[in-house]
Amino acid sequence: MKRRNLLKVIVLGDSGVGKTSLMNQYVYNKFSQQYKATIGADFVTKELQMDDKLVTLQIWDTAGQERFQSLGSAFYRGADCCVLVYDVNVQKTFESLQNWREEFLKQADPGEHEACPFVLLGNKIDTDGGSSRVVPQKKALEWCAYRGNIPYFETSAKEDYNIDEAFLCVAKIALKNEHKDM
Repeated sequence: MKRRNLLKVIVLGDSGVGKTSLMNQYVYNKFSQQYKATIGADFVTKELQMDDKLVTLQIWDTAGQERFQSLGSAFYRGADCCVLVYDVNVQKTFESLQNWREEFLKQADPGEHEACPFVLLGNKIDTDGGSSRVVPQKKALEWCAYRGNIPYFETSAKEDYNIDEAFLCVAKIALKNEHKDM
């Protein structure tokens, strides 16, 4: 008998870092050059077979604009994993990661957030063949190490690079986190 698991994953980061593009590439294998800001929040689902389990990832895409941050608590509640995304070509998006992380920890259910795992994605590594990059991989790895060895992936939604690997990691740690609650 196969068990079905629904895992709630929240994707956070500044506006324009590629959150929606990453999700669309992962779930629908589609990429659009046109930028359209997410209003509020939206979610997509993807089913995965992991060992003997059928896992449904419910991936929540949240607006990166400050004015929507107050929507947080309703969307963050019950999350099994939080994915933080920044653009490797824009320093400010890396610098705001800690704010996103703290906001999530503050808004998520008290008591739950200590156990909720994070994954960090450095997106848009394809831009200008990598020559526009301003955040070195070493800096991102240090950021992750300092915060309990958060898994880190460098991705490109446009080139479909490392996205399946990143979300497989998300699914594995979300599944592990879900079993801690039982």
